Amino acid sequence: MSLRALSAGDASASYLLVLLHGWGANAQDVAGIAPYMQLANYRMIFPDAPHLHQVAGGMAAPGGRMWYALPAIFNFDIPFDNQSDLQKSKQLLTDWLNALPEKTGIPLEKTVMAGFSQGGAMTLDVGMDLPLAGMMILSGYMHSQSLNSPVTPRPILLAHGIQDPVVPIAQARRTKSAFDDFSIAVDYHEFTMGHEISLQVLEAAQKFCQELYKK
Repeated sequence: MSLRALSAGDASASYLLVLLHGWGANAQDVAGIAPYMQLANYRMIFPDAPHLHQVAGGMAAPGGRMWYALPAIFNFDIPFDNQSDLQKSKQLLTDWLNALPEKTGIPLEKTVMAGFSQGGAMTLDVGMDLPLAGMMILSGYMHSQSLNSPVTPRPILLAHGIQDPVVPIAQARRTKSAFDDFSIAVDYHEFTMGHEISLQVLEAAQKFCQELYKK
């Protein structure tokens, strides 16, 4: 099983941006940011999570996807690591990312992996084990109490809303602290916003990707 994905941007680009959607959304939702990013020399790919999003009563939400299920009442401080659906998604995502260079002609060393909310958590979990050009965690969180050390050095962008009612700002600060433990410099932003990808976040993400291309 592979992941379905949408793409946008320059098909002949030398850099790649992969953006993961959050819980209950889908690739189409995050693909809507492509026109606002205005990234020259970047191709953008937006994969769908493998699992149907479940709502009350176990019914599937129309169009909604998820990387793994969340209980009705949960605590971000309780690790998600042991969930079988999370483990399946991690393996599928890792295999899909490792296959991208052959499909796109762009190596992982020139690939930026990003994710919003649950997609940000997946980026933190999977991305650290890949030789990526960079990572962007947007309103995300850690699956466990610690992070793996990155296999190669890379810049990190962390952006979060101070007023986020879904993933509290404390989760961003905890992630920042985990990167500090590895002495990794993080481009860290706290914005006056809720659980969203605002224009401020897009501007920060655009600048981050442009700076990578200049290196």
